[in-house]
Amino acid sequence: MPLSHTTWAPAVKAKLNPEYLKQVAQFIQSTYREDAHIFPQQKNIFAALEKTPLPETKVVIMGQDPYHNIGQAQGLSFSVPENVPAPPSLQNILKELSTDVGHRQSHDLTSWSTQGVLLLNAVLTVPEGQANAHQGKIWEPLTDSLIQIASEDDAPKVFILWGKFAQSKRQFIDESKHLVLMSAHPSPLSAYRGFFGSQPFSKANHFLVAKGRQPIDWLK
Repeated sequence: MPLSHTTWAPAVKAKLNPEYLKQVAQFIQSTYREDAHIFPQQKNIFAALEKTPLPETKVVIMGQDPYHNIGQAQGLSFSVPENVPAPPSLQNILKELSTDVGHRQSHDLTSWSTQGVLLLNAVLTVPEGQANAHQGKIWEPLTDSLIQIASEDDAPKVFILWGKFAQSKRQFIDESKHLVLMSAHPSPLSAYRGFFGSQPFSKANHFLVAKGRQPIDWLK
């Protein structure tokens, strides 16, 4: 689905220069035409925005860029298809989830996104086997604007920022309206330095309920 078909499009167009959005479209077209091994599939670049409409967004979980191995990337941060083994960071996310609110078997987090969890990567495309190779190419003005748009929306939300990269986006969030939860990244390199035991899932739900919003069924 193209960006223009999502509920986020009017706010994006109001915030960003039309010439820049044209450059995004050109980048997508040329990148996928020149290299067959770009992830996710072109139709899934904006899957997070498609599955989590702006009016329904309750939680934002920031990732860095898509998984770069075949069959993993879905256009949703940290999620992989059900039949694909969980990458290390997702394994640790599910481990923390288990100790926080309960055990979840599925590696596919699509059901989170359809409940209002925006699984947003800062960079939306990646070449096979080249992690973060598209960082700084085109995507950051767009994804930074999406965080700002979510923050400017009046409905209270939870922004979950794991690791220093995600935490650099804190500047775009109005903390007088929204809850920001920060901890170490769930990767094996840092999970034991504050990610485990951080209880982001229960804390997010406590905030949502206190603000009169439906909690997320994280085990669904």
